[in-house]
Amino acid sequence: MSALPSFNEALRVWARIGCLSFGGPAAQIAMMQREVVDQRHWVSDRRFLHALNFCMLLPGPEAMQLATYLGWLMHGVKGGIAAGLLFVLPGALVMLALSFIYAILGDVPLIAGLFFGLKCAVLILVVEALLRVAKRALKGALPWALAAATFVALFVFALPFPVVVLAAAAIGYALPNAFAAGGHGKPREGGPAALDAALAADPGRIAAMAPLARRAGLVALALWLWPVALLMPMGGVFADIAWFFSKMAVVTFGGAYAVLAYVAQEAVEHYRWLSAPEMLAGLGLAETTPGPLILVLQFVGFLAGWRDSGALGAIAGSALTLWVTFLPCFAWIFLGAPYVEKLHDMPRLRGALAGVTAAVVGVIANLALWFGLRVIFARMEGILPDPWSLQPAALLLSVLAGLCLFRFKLGVVTVLGVTALAGLVLRLVGF
Repeated sequence: MSALPSFNEALRVWARIGCLSFGGPAAQIAMMQREVVDQRHWVSDRRFLHALNFCMLLPGPEAMQLATYLGWLMHGVKGGIAAGLLFVLPGALVMLALSFIYAILGDVPLIAGLFFGLKCAVLILVVEALLRVAKRALKGALPWALAAATFVALFVFALPFPVVVLAAAAIGYALPNAFAAGGHGKPREGGPAALDAALAADPGRIAAMAPLARRAGLVALALWLWPVALLMPMGGVFADIAWFFSKMAVVTFGGAYAVLAYVAQEAVEHYRWLSAPEMLAGLGLAETTPGPLILVLQFVGFLAGWRDSGALGAIAGSALTLWVTFLPCFAWIFLGAPYVEKLHDMPRLRGALAGVTAAVVGVIANLALWFGLRVIFARMEGILPDPWSLQPAALLLSVLAGLCLFRFKLGVVTVLGVTALAGLVLRLVGF
């Protein structure tokens, strides 16, 4: 039987995940599953997917909220705060540095080459995640059909993410027995995962953790809203940043891509914080740095502050954007997780979340294809790529990453390092 990790041991793992969480939610969820489920057996498949299902229903970056949830389950409020912060801070610091480089120098070819290699490796990691989650979560005809329907609804018809996920939850609620075998994972040889063992030994653990979690959630709400209330009467660019990105924090269902069009329109045309090409550059930076893709908002806040007040304004705009974007995430988890844990023993509600699990496979497939097409091809024509815009370098690096991961079974860090170095070399030789 595994023992729960110490807080310091968990800190090291959350820091590792935060530094290596490239490529958006699919790759980040895969990284977390590999670290805490497959390698260390801290969390069972069933509990991991149960937590993920809840996070998929929340506004904001689901992978960051999943880290917060799992950190809370293992070490209470301090564990949740540590996991969430360590998931965001490495990417935020990298984004801040790259934003300064971009604002001063524009695009830097060597850095672009390095990140291009990382993107190709991340594509393969996302594919691996899709295969792993599908194998474990889809048991039976209806879950497979629901995953396929979710993919078609998102990729082909571009239906709103909340509608698709809520429909999946309704189907799971109505037909819980059809999902009974999925989303639970097989019992691990050698005994239960560490967290399951701890909860079995102390059935009152969640109930004992709940009051402090609720207080932490209320504190997070207060900390989120006070700068908004303070800045709004003053007006100016920082009041606009606080108000606009606070609104984004409560409507970003389905991740960053779900709201990027609206953010770009408002930031470019209404507030005039940056140009359309600069918005695309910010998305490129967010896609190739660790942490949630919603860090593209940090880049927008940075340029808004830069043009208003120079370097100090850029730092302030960046920090304010991060503050109002991520503090609500802690509030949603700390206020909701104690109640969601009770659903394990309610068959219909558990079926609803199992329906969401099946839909998550379709969501990851949609993200994988969306991301992959934009890595391998330079131009899109609607939902399909322009075949003449195939990028041979991207295809070559993706094949290299696939060989490293599937054929030679190299670790994630090694795969990322090899393809990043290969991307840099290709850029240096002008390929």
